[in-house]
Amino acid sequence: MSEGVVSQGVARVALVTGAAGGIGSATVARLVSDGYAVVGVDLREAPLGTTDPDRVAHVLGDVRDREVLDRAVALAVGRWGRLDAAVAAAAVIAGGQPLWDTRDAELAELLDVDVRGVWNTAAAAVPVMLDGPEPGGCRFVAVASAAGSHGIFHLAAYTTAKHAVVGLVRGLAADLVGTGVTAVAVSPGSTRTDMLDATAEIYGVPDAQVFTSNQLLRRVLEPDEVAATIAFCCSVDGGVLNGSVVHADGGFRP
Repeated sequence: MSEGVVSQGVARVALVTGAAGGIGSATVARLVSDGYAVVGVDLREAPLGTTDPDRVAHVLGDVRDREVLDRAVALAVGRWGRLDAAVAAAAVIAGGQPLWDTRDAELAELLDVDVRGVWNTAAAAVPVMLDGPEPGGCRFVAVASAAGSHGIFHLAAYTTAKHAVVGLVRGLAADLVGTGVTAVAVSPGSTRTDMLDATAEIYGVPDAQVFTSNQLLRRVLEPDEVAATIAFCCSVDGGVLNGSVVHADGGFRP
């Protein structure tokens, strides 16, 4: 680690996509509180309170565009000298009909954002981690979903995309064998985010609290709870989870 990085009190450096809201924003805040510097990526501006220039930078852009991720990685290395963790949290949801009535455009968007976005993040970040000063402590974390392990009613395309995220992580972990860099998927359950509100709208229910019946905790999760799990996966100690799917889902049952 360079002297300049130490003087800023930065222990590690991370990249987080989907950083302007929900689990992504909570992950930025959690990592900063843990001593990280973070580069966030999102189509939206970063929320107020996450723009400390000494610790947080933000790149406006679409994760479907590989150049956006390359630019964010370059910003992290240029400003703080390294990249230790990458969290692919950007995602969209769509659905409300059976597979056979799902539009091709809907499937294409879900695969493009939810899968290609994760792929692009890994493709941009992992080579820099491998070439960094301490690859044995570097972590790639993809935010999957309970839908990555279960079939969800009238969300066949989303379920397909999230299963693909899990497969991507497992393939990446196999490619990384012996390098010290690790890959893990974190699968949240129903979490209090705009995406959960969108899910309620898909199902035509007025209150997302209805989804508490699908979790053994019998409550909706908070973004910071999931972010805490992601932060552990990003840590040096999180290497033991390599190739795993971490079910941060409150005991989800469809």
